[in-house]
Amino acid sequence: MDKKNLKSSGRGGPICQSLQQVVALAAALSLLLAPVAWADARTQLKPGWNMFSPQQDAEVGLQASKDAEQQVNMMNDSRVDNYLNNLGHRLSAHAPGYQFQYTYKGVNDRAINAFALPGGHVYINRGTIEAADNEVQLAAVMAHETSHVALRHGTNQASKASAAQLPLGILGALLGTNSTGAALAQLGAGFTLNSLLLKYSRTDESEADIMGTQILYDSGYDPRGMGQFLEKIQALDQGNHRVAFFSDHPSPDRRVERVSQEVDNLGGAPSGSKTNSREFDDIKRYIQSMPGPPSQGGQLQGSGNGGQGGTPRLQILTASYGAQDRFADVRQLLQSRVQNDRLDFRVTNASMGGDPISNAAKTLQINYQWAGRAYDVAARENQRVSIPTQQQQNETGARNGTQTDRPSGRFKSFQNSILYIDYPDNWQASGQGDAASIAPRGGLVDDGNGNQALAYGVIVNIYQPHVDSYGQQLQGRDYGQGAGQNSAQGATTALEQATDQLVAEFRLSNRNMRVIRYHEGIGVDGENALSTYLSNDSPIPGGSRETDWLITLPRPDGLLAFIVFTAPERAFQGYESTFQQMLRSVRINR
Repeated sequence: MDKKNLKSSGRGGPICQSLQQVVALAAALSLLLAPVAWADARTQLKPGWNMFSPQQDAEVGLQASKDAEQQVNMMNDSRVDNYLNNLGHRLSAHAPGYQFQYTYKGVNDRAINAFALPGGHVYINRGTIEAADNEVQLAAVMAHETSHVALRHGTNQASKASAAQLPLGILGALLGTNSTGAALAQLGAGFTLNSLLLKYSRTDESEADIMGTQILYDSGYDPRGMGQFLEKIQALDQGNHRVAFFSDHPSPDRRVERVSQEVDNLGGAPSGSKTNSREFDDIKRYIQSMPGPPSQGGQLQGSGNGGQGGTPRLQILTASYGAQDRFADVRQLLQSRVQNDRLDFRVTNASMGGDPISNAAKTLQINYQWAGRAYDVAARENQRVSIPTQQQQNETGARNGTQTDRPSGRFKSFQNSILYIDYPDNWQASGQGDAASIAPRGGLVDDGNGNQALAYGVIVNIYQPHVDSYGQQLQGRDYGQGAGQNSAQGATTALEQATDQLVAEFRLSNRNMRVIRYHEGIGVDGENALSTYLSNDSPIPGGSRETDWLITLPRPDGLLAFIVFTAPERAFQGYESTFQQMLRSVRINR
């Protein structure tokens, strides 16, 4: 036999070696690609639209957490909090989206419950720890609450409520302030039992279940722990024990089944996934050995924020007194001293209720809202504070009149995540997150009820339409291009329906609003938009009316962008050419 042929056909020959290399390469690629395939099977989630930025979530969450810790019975136990933080940070390391600074604390309440505030402040009742059979069940609750933060559900709810809850003029004034605290206070989103920050929808709860299951999986825990704990507390809830978790977290349909489906999407529980730890068993025994919580329990109480008898125009948003790294929170002390919307005093240890740090020159730092605008003031020890200042009072008096700056012929630009727009250079543009207002000096007036309202200017915002019974959603220009005329007609119908919904929401809080010219087609930056004219009560005293020119545009994400140009009826014609020029300048961020 030919040695050459023998070499070519043998097991160690070049051809077989090549085949072996191809097989090995294919096997290696399959191993590399398998995790990606599993990861791609998971449900993709992202935060909904939000008029606040993630940084503003952190700002409002910090203030709300201070209020919360004064209203609930905190455990204030370093051993418990250290355990919760170590477990929580293992989970939050896998929370997607904006990287908030997450903190986890124990609440001395035996109810099975937990809650999360924007910006990463998560609170776990001792009753939840005592009810959990193992660490993965506790981790499931914490991953669920972490997901509410990551998906920004609290400020998303506050944003969606803005159009329905606030009169149009007050909404415009709200968007024209850069104080997040003032904005959320106007929306009633402080830390209270009925706070918008804690009023999640069933969709929100389902999303938190799903993302929480993903976080468990990515953190090395058995993702089935989410469904196991939900089943456990469902069984308790069906007995004689009403579970607080279901009272504060509206339960979606087929909740456990949907979690099980997500576990399947992830490829099931990984081999060696964690279910329990000695640390959990130790902390559970430690908590069970503690005395019971105070008799009043750790229920969320209504905030004493002055909302009962009408909100005063002077609101102390934050106040701290001290030096170096030791500051005392004196917000409530100062607010209690407000008389006739004024605060006048000398900064001393006595007036501040004590000396937070001896042998140091102390400073008082105040952030306050006056007539709808936020201001900061700092005063050293022994200095006098008088707020609002005389200049601010004079400016407010001028704004309350009807004299406004006429638009100049020179324009400058404003841009946010929604659009780019030109506006007169003697007007001012400001806003919260994605939303904004643009107004002349004097465009904000007192509505007679102690609120600032927009009488002249422009509002830019986003609205989330309700999906109709056929599941039809609003889509941008490029959606369904291949479907022909029927697709275009469907998009137009969806835009009309979304616009009608928005107008209906406006009318909930603007009782005398009426449509004077129904929506007509108009082009804005190459997009099909709608133009609608509304008549509404003007915030200017004297029973006057205003004209509101509403422009609505579809977005690819199914949301509705809207612009409102507003002025008193008698003055609207004089502003209309400026409004039209502003609209022509609009460039949509796609």
